[in-house]
Amino acid sequence: MTDKIYVGRRKTSVARVYLRSGSGKVTINDVDAEKYFSLKDHQENILLPFLVTGTTGKYDVFVTVKGGGLSGQSDAIKLGIARALVDINAEFRNALKSEDLLKRDPRMVERKKYGRPKARKRFQFSKR
Repeated sequence: MTDKIYVGRRKTSVARVYLRSGSGKVTINDVDAEKYFSLKDHQENILLPFLVTGTTGKYDVFVTVKGGGLSGQSDAIKLGIARALVDINAEFRNALKSEDLLKRDPRMVERKKYGRPKARKRFQFSKR
């Protein structure tokens, strides 16, 4: 349907999403979504924008995703799909916005500081 690329980001993951009208097939990095995400939670997370808008099974999704882990990647794909659906039909915006599917989650891993073992953890204090 569209040749436009929609980008979704989460943590360090970046997903580029292509949407076409079809039968609801989801392909991630040339692999079927069920094989790419073994956890059911990640699979359902990706399809959440379709459930909210009532367009389940109407669009084929092609995704290339890089970086991060599976949780960040599934959230990045979810945001990309939500943005694509809003571009296809502006009436979906209110439904997706009320479910917070159009928000980019800004939380990132805090960097490690010098003189410490981790970002906030400190070495054991010794009085003597």
